[in-house]
Amino acid sequence: MPTPATTDEYIAAAPAEVQPVLQAIRATIRQAAPLAQERISYRMPAFFQGKKALVYFGAFKQHIGLYPPVRQPSLLAQVARYAGPKGNLQFPLSEPMPHALISQIVSARLQEVAATAVK
Repeated sequence: MPTPATTDEYIAAAPAEVQPVLQAIRATIRQAAPLAQERISYRMPAFFQGKKALVYFGAFKQHIGLYPPVRQPSLLAQVARYAGPKGNLQFPLSEPMPHALISQIVSARLQEVAATAVK
């Protein structure tokens, strides 16, 4: 599959049953970070705040991958059951998506990005 140029192209290329899941995740991220810019990076949808990546997400056979570097102690226990290799999160497609948790992760990433911009 060629690299999609937009998030819309990425979602359209996903299996039909996964497309609504990806759209809902996109909407959750957009609601938590309304000023973030969407782009394709590493062949998957990403949201950036300025020059800093907030999160990436992607569809896989059995799960949706979310790629934030979750470091906040308050979130570590909540994301532990979804922990995948290399710090990514894996949300099983066989379960409801944890949109509230995704929103918390994006909000925490926004705070991290804002804190690094001040320094």
